[in-house]
Amino acid sequence: MDIDAIVADISQHWPLYTAIPFVAALIGYVTKRVAIEMMFRPIEWKGIKGTFLGWQGVVPQHGGRMAAIATELLTKNLLDIKDVFARIDPDRITEEIEQPLLRTVDDVAREVLTENHPRVWERLPTVAQDLVIKQIQAQTPQLVRQLMLEMRENVDDFLDVKEMTVRRLTGDKKLLVKLIRETSRPEMAFIARSGIYFGFALGIVQAVVWAVTKNPLVMPVFGAAVGLFTDWLAIKLIFVPREPVHVTRKLYFQGKFQRRKAEVAQQYGEIIARDVLTVPNLMDSILRGPRSDRLMAMISRVVAEAVDEQAGNARPLVTATLGTKRLDEMKRSAADKAIARVPETVQHAEGYLTEAMAVARLVEDRMNKLTPVEYEGLLRPAFRQDEWKLVVVGGLIGGIVGELQVLVMLH
Repeated sequence: MDIDAIVADISQHWPLYTAIPFVAALIGYVTKRVAIEMMFRPIEWKGIKGTFLGWQGVVPQHGGRMAAIATELLTKNLLDIKDVFARIDPDRITEEIEQPLLRTVDDVAREVLTENHPRVWERLPTVAQDLVIKQIQAQTPQLVRQLMLEMRENVDDFLDVKEMTVRRLTGDKKLLVKLIRETSRPEMAFIARSGIYFGFALGIVQAVVWAVTKNPLVMPVFGAAVGLFTDWLAIKLIFVPREPVHVTRKLYFQGKFQRRKAEVAQQYGEIIARDVLTVPNLMDSILRGPRSDRLMAMISRVVAEAVDEQAGNARPLVTATLGTKRLDEMKRSAADKAIARVPETVQHAEGYLTEAMAVARLVEDRMNKLTPVEYEGLLRPAFRQDEWKLVVVGGLIGGIVGELQVLVMLH
């Protein structure tokens, strides 16, 4: 086709040629939005059972692996649990829980004595019973300080923070999605917008090629190319260049995610502090996690020592009266009841503990010190998992829309 014929065709069908770049821009935007949603939705697999026809969001589908990656980054580069617990003042926490602690001691002591030696306890006058309770209460603050000091010094013996974090993130797929999506929302918006710009540019080329060749393959091929290329390029531009590449003193290029490091560090720290490393979660892991037996053993030992100290010089008489077996049962009973009341008692210090541990600030400060490669590891795995599927889907959508364009152009 000569130049005059091409110009005449464009003049005659200028609305269609004008529409081609805009349709390509639409293809670029739609394929990006689909790819983004496919990363996070649906949370659970949806499709035809017994077949491969279905989909689950990339992030929730690979929740275990991605939770492990996020946990490795958190525990290796962002947070040392010893530093967190080192900020807790044993005297301050004792002061915070003093009143509920005294009530707990009163309840536990009366229950243990009533259950294990009811006749002796019930025959004591009320004044004498109160005196015994007050003696036990007087010793309790020192026991709390002792427990807190031992936990601060040996927190890794009592708390497996990796196990706790992985369990929390894999047990709540929505939380894992939130962790990644909230910290990358501007990047996702950039990917969608980039589809418009890149698609429009490729659409101009597409219009020219169609005018010259009139080949029916031009539209679907270019549509697929828009979907494939723009998906791939947009993802790359999020992360590279890692370091600023200056064109002038003020004009430079850098991956969008890398540029937002300070903002992401703040958001990530807040989410970790609010939803993952919370006081209730930490207490649950300490009391019920894989290393909880060590805490139980420590509390049992401290309680047993306290009982022996209360017996004092009367230990032989107490042993003769109760028997060694009964005395040991009292110690175990006291320890078990004390452990059962720990969450209820500690919740009164939750405000202080949250403020003192300052998890959000610790995570933010350390994330700002990460190298570009280490920092990229926060988000890159979310795209690396099944990235090719997202790009291919974008290409398929682009190709289908391109084929529809052919039908329009030919008719």
